[in-house]
Amino acid sequence: MKRDGLLFSTLLFFFCLRIHAEALTAYEKGTPRGPVTIEADTLTYDQVNDTYQAEGNVIIFFTGGYLKADRVLLNRQTNEAVAEGNTFLKSNGDLLEGERVDLNTETKTGIVLSGRMFFEKYHFHIRGREIQKKSEADYFMKDGTATTCDGDCPDWRFAAREMDVTIDGYGTMKDGTFQIRNVPVFYFPYLIFPVKTTRQSGILLPHLGYSENKLGFDVAVPVFWAISDSTDATFYERYMDKRGYQQGAEFRYFLSPDTFGTFYADYLDDQWTGTREIDEVQQAQTEKQKRWSYYLNHQSTFSPGFYLRTDINRVSDNAYFSDFDSYNYYLTHYAGTANRRFQRISYVGDQRLTALESKGRLVKDWGLFSLTGYAQYTDDFTKSSNDMTLQKYPEILLTAFTQPVFGSPLNFGMGGSYSYNYRSVGEKGSLYDVAPTLSLPLSFGNYLQFTPEIGIKETYWDTTGALAGAEKKTGSREIATAGARLSSDVHRIFDIGGSSVDKIKHYIKPEILYSYVAVNEGERPDFVTPVNSQSSITWSLLNTLTSKLKEKDGKYTYREFLRFKLLQLYDFRGDVYNVNPLTTTTALTTIAAPTTTLPTVGSGRHFGPLYAELGFYPYQYVSYNSTLAFDVNSGDWTTMNHELGLSDARGDSASIQYLYTEDIVKNINLLLKAKVTRAVELKYILRNNLLQDATLESTYGISYSRQCWGVEFTYSELVNDRQFMVSVNLLGLGRIGSVSAKADALSSPSK
Repeated sequence: MKRDGLLFSTLLFFFCLRIHAEALTAYEKGTPRGPVTIEADTLTYDQVNDTYQAEGNVIIFFTGGYLKADRVLLNRQTNEAVAEGNTFLKSNGDLLEGERVDLNTETKTGIVLSGRMFFEKYHFHIRGREIQKKSEADYFMKDGTATTCDGDCPDWRFAAREMDVTIDGYGTMKDGTFQIRNVPVFYFPYLIFPVKTTRQSGILLPHLGYSENKLGFDVAVPVFWAISDSTDATFYERYMDKRGYQQGAEFRYFLSPDTFGTFYADYLDDQWTGTREIDEVQQAQTEKQKRWSYYLNHQSTFSPGFYLRTDINRVSDNAYFSDFDSYNYYLTHYAGTANRRFQRISYVGDQRLTALESKGRLVKDWGLFSLTGYAQYTDDFTKSSNDMTLQKYPEILLTAFTQPVFGSPLNFGMGGSYSYNYRSVGEKGSLYDVAPTLSLPLSFGNYLQFTPEIGIKETYWDTTGALAGAEKKTGSREIATAGARLSSDVHRIFDIGGSSVDKIKHYIKPEILYSYVAVNEGERPDFVTPVNSQSSITWSLLNTLTSKLKEKDGKYTYREFLRFKLLQLYDFRGDVYNVNPLTTTTALTTIAAPTTTLPTVGSGRHFGPLYAELGFYPYQYVSYNSTLAFDVNSGDWTTMNHELGLSDARGDSASIQYLYTEDIVKNINLLLKAKVTRAVELKYILRNNLLQDATLESTYGISYSRQCWGVEFTYSELVNDRQFMVSVNLLGLGRIGSVSAKADALSSPSK
């Protein structure tokens, strides 16, 4: 039996020598899959106990990892391995080093003496006099430390007599300290800290701030509760020494890809009294107030084309966002886009917000038809009372999409609507609309399209006066429309053959639209949108340049680096100031001008403003956008909006924005970021109202970042407040403090 065991060991030894080169190659490229294999200078086998003893440059490969050590004893029956001397273990990308390792190669559990571990996915280090690997993600340490910092003397770490760590979960420690450069700073008899990238219940890092005039010292501590795989909640406890305690709660649910939503609410017994200025109007708060807000975003899809969507936003008063503009739920969850299911705050919740809309809609599509039910409520923050603000609930829209009539070239479309318009003070009542249209699209070759159209729009209203007992009135309006669109599109491709630019495509689309509107109406309520008679031509010309770029890997990408559009209206009646090319009556008017504010007074002019829109992106680090409106009659610019953005690969950036609308807005906004070094970044934000020669915001910020932590200091001078904020970010743990979202909202115009 011994001779057979010796022969087996000898054969295994020579087999290991043969695969030595292949094993080292596998060691460099990654861990091989398959049964346990052993490589060593000397190897003996005990057939009775089914154990191997290897010494000298030992490498043991097992499924998902390998073990290196000076000496290893492996029991094949129990899958137990004991490694001693320069022990190094890699298991599924995680690394372990220690004096001695007791490991079960099947359960991946064991004990490490004088060990250290590194988890690559989370960039997380743990050390301990004794480390017990209790499961795939659970570890217990005696005299242990935990950090995301590299090096033997980390910038920060947790140290404790006993420590439990669940990777992608939470860590707990007893009799522990938080250390900076191995120097204890805070002592914790017991502490829970996050070690995660996915959701786990626990206390989140707090927000810290200071507002000189509005809030005073500001501390908020959020607590997160992972209720289930499809629901969770966050509770916000906040104290502002000039305001009092505020409680808030957020509930999120994702019941299925078709049903999900977010609900948030907060409440505060506001202790502050005094006067505030909103839109140059002094408002007094002489007694304590109940301040609140709530938000509900929900969507349920019952079947394809049939869904319910709500976006409800309400606050207690028109000063809510002005008072809490440095930090609130709506700022911290501002997404800028509606693509994020749980971050759908589409507005910047600060003092620049002039109105807040709540909407609910139920939509049903049948391919060629669509039925939508709306309910809408608007809070107007520019007025002290919302009694005169017009609300619509309900509003029902029925649309018959343009479709051929019995297979003929003639197309038919129709829109119909009903709305109940309500307000406490002012005219209110029901409004009915129906608007059928007939069109005949014609094509002449591949380059010319011509579409004439006729239609009629009937409007009926049933109103009640604002005063009690006022006379109930009904009325109607008839609108006849006719129009025609003539358009073409041509392009040419130029071969450049450059090292980066291969080809450039030039695209041109000229378009002419004739619109005729005849209106027959008498006295109408003020909630019926006015429509003016017109006979006009609108011309537009669109030019684009798109480059075909050759990447280093040989693949091609496309970038539209120039977009230039011109648009102008000519009115035959000479009443151009009552005609808006952005919103005309016929369904043909898809020509859109840049977003501008039109003049509202004057007549006897045939030519409307000349609109221009320019977007220029010559390089990935350069962008320029401009929208202009030029009054050809007076020779004045009525709108000039410019924005220039510059950046580089290092992270420096500059953005300057000039906004001008005649007699309304004249602002200049500036955002600068400078990477002084790899660790230091400077930031400056300026928002200036040139009409009033007033600085709306001036913010200075400096941030310092290291491999595992960062800190940012921000100081802001606002129209009616000064704010100082500190934000500390510990890699892997989260952020302490917060920074105002004003920098992200720089493109939002301000009065």
